[in-house]
Amino acid sequence: MVKGRVQSRAIFADLIDISEGGCKLRGSRGFARIGDRITMKVGGISAPLGKVVWIEDRMAGIAFEGEMHPAILDHLCAANGADIRPEKQRLHRM
Repeated sequence: MVKGRVQSRAIFADLIDISEGGCKLRGSRGFARIGDRITMKVGGISAPLGKVVWIEDRMAGIAFEGEMHPAILDHLCAANGADIRPEKQRLHRM
């Protein structure tokens, strides 16, 4: 679960996957529109500013304007119990 803001609205969404350049979120229907700017915290860490680039049903693809450092991704995955070995990646780099 991530906490964020789309435009001026607070949102809570499930983080499905994440990479250095973006992520996929699942929220309530209509929680965002293509082109919306989004700020969010993942595991208490601020992600780069993002932009909604696609929506399909309750899923949204977010492209970060900057990049999230690989070490931060590794930390988030380890903190959430993800196995970060390449053959076992789930919540990790795409």
